[in-house]
Amino acid sequence: MSRVTIKDKTFETSIPEAVILEKVKAVAERINHDLADKNPLFIAVLNGSFIFAADLMRNITIPCEISFVKLASYQGTASSGKITEVLGINEDISNRTVVIVEDIVDTGLTMKRMIETLGTRHPESIHICTMLLKPDKLQVDLNIEYAAMEIPNDFIVGYGLDYDQAGRNLRDIYTLVKD
Repeated sequence: MSRVTIKDKTFETSIPEAVILEKVKAVAERINHDLADKNPLFIAVLNGSFIFAADLMRNITIPCEISFVKLASYQGTASSGKITEVLGINEDISNRTVVIVEDIVDTGLTMKRMIETLGTRHPESIHICTMLLKPDKLQVDLNIEYAAMEIPNDFIVGYGLDYDQAGRNLRDIYTLVKD
């Protein structure tokens, strides 16, 4: 296990890059199978999902499109509970199959807001694809069809996830070391 220090916190490797890439490929294969005739529009949630979205898209073999939306709900190591849409999508999603691509679903509040917002635009269907799911932290009922991995309720960084905007560039996923 390797350790890294980011700002004032120490993190330890919990999921190596090779495992992450295997899980991303597996979830992409499920999407390729399930949505083969749908030409889905993937909507990646920035900033955290950008690496996952890129690796996911490299494994998607069906016709598709991708767009990006930026939402903010985190400050430091905790969700602020307040969700602000910073940058929206411009595509017409009416009668489209939409796949929301998220880095992590923990409370589910951000995802619920996103589904409600997209739902007003009359998509054919909305699917959730997340790299990481914290099932013990969920506060709302969500149908998360595509979760690459379930993890415990730890604070993590790396592979696009950050601690106060730092650590996104780490190839592995690291868990906060408790003092």
